[in-house]
Formats: sequence, structure tokens, C-alpha cells
Amino acid sequence: MKALTSTALALALAFPATANAEPQRTLLRPAQVFDGTDPAPHPGWQVLVEDGRIAAVGPNLTVPPGTATIDLPGQTLMPGMIEGHGHLFLHPYNETPWDDQVLHEPLALRTIRAAKAAETTLRAGFTTERDLGTEGAGYADVGLKKAIDSGLTPGPRLLVATRAIVAEGAYGPKGFEPGVAVPQGAEEASGVEGVVRAVRGQIAAGADVVKLYADYHYRPGEPSLPTFSQAEMDAATAAAHDAGRTVAVHAVTAEGMRRAIAAGVDTIEHGDEGTPAVFKAMAAKRIAFCPTLAAGEAIARYRGWTDPEHPPAGVAEGRTAFRAALAAGVPICMGGDVGVFAHGENMREMTAMAAEGMSPAAVLIAATSGNAAAFHLKDRGAVRTGLLADLIAVEGDPTRDLTALHSIKLVMKGGAVMR
Repeated sequence: MKALTSTALALALAFPATANAEPQRTLLRPAQVFDGTDPAPHPGWQVLVEDGRIAAVGPNLTVPPGTATIDLPGQTLMPGMIEGHGHLFLHPYNETPWDDQVLHEPLALRTIRAAKAAETTLRAGFTTERDLGTEGAGYADVGLKKAIDSGLTPGPRLLVATRAIVAEGAYGPKGFEPGVAVPQGAEEASGVEGVVRAVRGQIAAGADVVKLYADYHYRPGEPSLPTFSQAEMDAATAAAHDAGRTVAVHAVTAEGMRRAIAAGVDTIEHGDEGTPAVFKAMAAKRIAFCPTLAAGEAIARYRGWTDPEHPPAGVAEGRTAFRAALAAGVPICMGGDVGVFAHGENMREMTAMAAEGMSPAAVLIAATSGNAAAFHLKDRGAVRTGLLADLIAVEGDPTRDLTALHSIKLVMKGGAVMR
């Protein structure tokens, strides 16, 4: 078995040989493997990677001559995590308010910052991210995805939603003279034909997932109210599904959630006002729930919340809804609405989920095979033969203590060592 220096090994794995050369093989030897589906890790398992995919998994593997080896003593090898709800084109609101990011930051600045955020996300152990809207940066996420895929800049595999779709008059920024055309954080659409046209236009521009807003507040200070009608929601969802795209729906109100469920969407985001009956209906249709607890907590802190024993009403409401979803057996998506808070701190959502009743192993499953299933990604999310070699290694045992995720020692994407 060929031993390489750490530098030589990193170079060999990051820059694979040409198609005419021998297959690139690497044996990973951790203390244990968390496979992404079984809550209990497997001590003594090894993983053989060949040409970017997992070739074999198990104890005491027999490997071909010339295979490079990476020893990972005391570490847990696991699937690369999947960020379920991010916004790479946003940065924390306590740095720059959302309105100012949308209205005043140049597109080039936002794109370069998004590229850096993508690299930070990858280094944090997230090898895939579902980016749910550029928030005024147009279709720049499509270009960022191409840059990552072509190797121009490091980052996770992206599922992009481009502009997202909102009901006319329901989004922002606002506050200008009526009739003045103001750049919006999403694409406005109205009527069945209008929303279908928007869905198809975004798919044509490169959207992997269609994001719809089932409700929103029309004016500052108003509560969220349903926006798209049931007919509009049904038509948009059908158009996306016909094109092989999944549908993610921003829904805070119970009525917005009910309309999304009736339409048969794939995931519902936020769900603060969800009721036990609503979550029961979600569970029956196996619609995944992405609670984004960490974003609500971050916004509350920006507004002055400091007492963890007395959360503000919005934070408490989100936590109550999350516990109701767990009780109903709803599939849980791990996604923090990252961008509201700093990229690379994605695991803040995982910590919040564990604090509300999920075991560390269940949180890890949600962040790996759970998100892969919710997003219809059959080639990742688990340590299993034939899947992409998107893998990370962490010091210690994250199935017992999620803080182990702060000690990432290896990030591999498609068999290439990225960290």
C-alpha cells in the first residue's frame, strides 16, 4: 500500500490523473464510520474511494496495490453534510440590513462575497447546499454553481433557486413613493398564467429548485398573510414537478402551509404558526419541514435579546412548532437560513434542533441522508458503495456530542481532499 506525505497526498487527490491513467484510489481508515442512516456508528470500518465514488465500505477491506491511505485515528468518518436552507448572496443582517444588501451592494461585490461564503461552507463540512434565493442578485447563483463545478472556485455542490417567486406587491424592499419601480428581492408574479410563466422562466435560467412564498407581510409591522391562491400554488407546483424540479415553500402561517400541502410541494420552510393538524397533514404526504430555528434566534439577538431563559415570542413560537412537527413524525430538513447569520456557522441550526428534543444522531441523519431524500438526491447523503465520495472526518463522536463538528479534520468532495 503506497504511503504519501500529507502534501503529496493532498495534491494527488485534489488533481486527479487523466482518463488514461490508473484509477485514483484512496483508503480512509478512521476510528469509526457514521453511515448517515444508522444512528449507531460502526467501529473499525474503512472506506475505499475510487475515481470520486465510494468503492467499498466495511472492516478490514482488501485494497489494490498502489492505493493511497489516509489514517484518521480517533476520528469519525461520515457523509458530507447537506445545508438545506442557505442564502450565499446574503451576509449577516447585523453587518448590513437586508434592504441595503438588495438595494445598494453591487452585484460583483455580492458575487465575490458569495464565492467566499461557499468556500467557508465547504470547509465547515457541508459538501452540498440548497441555496434558496439570491435575494436581489438575479441569476448569479447559476454562475456561481458553474464556477464551482468547473473548479474555478471551491464550494459545495449547489442546488439553486435563482430569484424565488412572490405574489405581486407582497415582498420588498418597500418604503418608496407609490408607483416608483424598486428592485425586489424576488420575482413578482400574479395569476395562474403569471406564476407558471415565472416558474418556467426560472427553470430555463438554471433553477434546480423552485421557491415560492405562500405568505408574507404586505407592509412593515403587519402579520404574515397568505399570498398565492390555492390555484396559483397548485399550478406553480405542477409546472415545477413536470420539469423535474422540487418545490420549496416559505410558509409561516397555518393557512399558507395548508395551501402548500394541498399543492403537494416538497418542503416547507419556517412554519412558525404550524398546528398539530397541519403537521399531521405534512407527515401524511411526507413533506419535509425546514424550521430554520437558528435564523429566528439570530434575528432576535440582533434586536437585543440576551436572556436565553426568556426567548421572545417569535423564537418561542418557532420552537413550539418544531416540537409539534417532531411529535407528528414529519420528515425534518436541516437548514438554518444561513446568510441571516454567518456562513460556516451552519451547525447552529443543528445545535438548536438538538436543544428542542432531537438526539445528536437524529440531527446528523437529518443533515445527511434526510436532506438527500427530501431533495431527491440519490447519489449522496450516506456512506454506501456507489455513492459520491463526499465525506468528512471529525475528531471524536458527533453521534453523542454535536460539538465534535467544530473539529473537522478532513473534507473530501468527489474523492478530492478539499481540507
